[in-house]
Amino acid sequence: MTLAPRIRVIIADDHPLVIEGLKAVLKKTAPDIVVCGEAGDGLGALALARRCPADIYVLDISMPGLNGLEAMARLLIKDAKARVIMLSMHDDKPTIEKALRAGAKGYLVKESAAEEIARALRTVHRGQRYLSPSVSAMLEAAWPGRPRKGAKDRDWSRLTGKETEIVRLIALGLGNKQIASRLSISGSTVSVHRRNISRKLDIHKQTDLVRYAIREGLSRP
Repeated sequence: MTLAPRIRVIIADDHPLVIEGLKAVLKKTAPDIVVCGEAGDGLGALALARRCPADIYVLDISMPGLNGLEAMARLLIKDAKARVIMLSMHDDKPTIEKALRAGAKGYLVKESAAEEIARALRTVHRGQRYLSPSVSAMLEAAWPGRPRKGAKDRDWSRLTGKETEIVRLIALGLGNKQIASRLSISGSTVSVHRRNISRKLDIHKQTDLVRYAIREGLSRP
């Protein structure tokens, strides 16, 4: 019988006890996951990634020298397919949205990280996004006019490929002129696409569209 390949993980946090706690949980409950490196700051994580790239990087947002968001940005420059889970004590909406908009594939709140770490790593390794339940609930609550339970949700699959790409670029903070340049189309064409997006999704404010893109996993670098 062929064994499934192990998921290789690098963890970076400036609190050694956090790393040791996560390693202990994984060693006890997740034989398919191996911690192949650990670091106390973002620079250390990058050095490890250069020597031995991991499948997934678990990075604390608040670290001295180079924080998790900055480290993730550098990782994604080197490898656009790098998968990062942010680890944080912060569960405020601006921090969460900033991390997801920057390219994080997961967001774990430290107080529940030990319980969720294995599930989060396996989920992200499958190519899906993982959010701590409290984070997911916060984003849902922040979504204005979300459908009632049982109602049909806004379905981004109704968008064309070009419209989906424009939503992604809007979520990354690009304006119409920048989008037009990036996609080699005219500004008026971008405007037409945006009107179609608003109609199809019934979303008419840019801030709401950005939240939607983050929630649906459409925002990535």
